[in-house]
Amino acid sequence: MGSPTYDYGGETVVVTGGSSGIGRAMALRYGEADATVVVADVREDPKDVSESVPTHELVEERGGEARFVETDVSDPDEVESVVAAARELGGVDVMVNNAGLFVDGDFVDISPEEFDRIFAVNARGVFFGTQAAANDMVERDEPGCVLNTASISSNLAQHGQVQYDATKGAVRMITRGAALELAERGIRVNAVAPGQIATEFVDGLTEQMEEDTRTDGFLKSIPLGRPGHAEDVAGAALFLTSEDAEYVTGELLHVDGGWQIC
Repeated sequence: MGSPTYDYGGETVVVTGGSSGIGRAMALRYGEADATVVVADVREDPKDVSESVPTHELVEERGGEARFVETDVSDPDEVESVVAAARELGGVDVMVNNAGLFVDGDFVDISPEEFDRIFAVNARGVFFGTQAAANDMVERDEPGCVLNTASISSNLAQHGQVQYDATKGAVRMITRGAALELAERGIRVNAVAPGQIATEFVDGLTEQMEEDTRTDGFLKSIPLGRPGHAEDVAGAALFLTSEDAEYVTGELLHVDGGWQIC
């Protein structure tokens, strides 16, 4: 199969939740494609047990330009601060709303505090991240792209995940609604929907997923026969924010090894 080459030279890309996991893989790929990358996260150091160098430093070690901005996406003011930092670098060309939180538990036991916390990060963070980036693009009269990280949970209910599934359903509709409203301003809004991705989004998940693949421990099979990796999602992200996808908006692209089709 061919290997695509992307050129994001002269563009500034913001990646929330960019210190670890899928966000880290996205930030590194954008850096490799010559973008200036703003890594926005509540923590600078990667959560991944096998990594030690902060994402923005790794981008720079590889010859790119990057900046870290400590950010809690549940606070719209902090999201605005990230966009302001990107403005100093020329303005937001691509906004990747990737930061997310996972809270599981039986439906009857979830507290209002847990509910509010997960919605504040997963849904409100995406809504105001999209809004802040769009306002920057409109003020500069520059078209741009927003990419949101949704999930197979955007369309699928799973045991013990009502609160999480609800947030990812919200991400799906924020993506579609914003795409509709922003199209006339030249702003495209899409989302990736990862499936079973081996990251440290949940502590110890990577090792457990690799074991489940060997022992058929998943709730159902993955047609491609393996869990996904963060780099799989990063490749889809770069496509959706590239000129190759300039006629694509409001799309939810599943990156799940075919999990949702069977």
